[in-house]
Amino acid sequence: MRGPLRLRALSEEEERVIKKLAHSRTASARLVQRAQIIKLATQGCTIPQIMQQLHLSEPMVRKWWKRFEQQGLAGLEDAPRSGAPSRYTADNKARVLQAARTRPSELGLPYSSWTFERLAAYVHEHLGLQLKKTRIFEILQEEGLRWRKQESWFGERLDPEFVQKRGPSKP
Repeated sequence: MRGPLRLRALSEEEERVIKKLAHSRTASARLVQRAQIIKLATQGCTIPQIMQQLHLSEPMVRKWWKRFEQQGLAGLEDAPRSGAPSRYTADNKARVLQAARTRPSELGLPYSSWTFERLAAYVHEHLGLQLKKTRIFEILQEEGLRWRKQESWFGERLDPEFVQKRGPSKP
């Protein structure tokens, strides 16, 4: 096993952020775990003690310890990952959001409100964007837009004689 590492002294800001993150219930679990590693290290715990207390492997503890040493608080964040660039540009997202926020009747369509299926069809046919329905849904959710479930009975009745067939509403 390797020799013990010594963590540098933390600034007041780093100490405050680490303490807050280590007990956070809203930050990502990975970030909380990384902050807990640093918090235990500042309390004088060794790597084997941190491993045992947090149930982590030695390489994991060493990685985040060293990254914090080199980069500070920024080192606890996930590093950018390699891979292909996103196919969904900001322009495409903006076009989908603009369409969702515009009444269909204003776009010359024969209905007055969007359903998810209608919006997806409009995005494909009129905007020419080849986005999967799941991606359209994610774009709308990221922006905070929610779909209400459309009730089949809401609106104009299909049977014009419904009231007579139903009978009186009160006995």
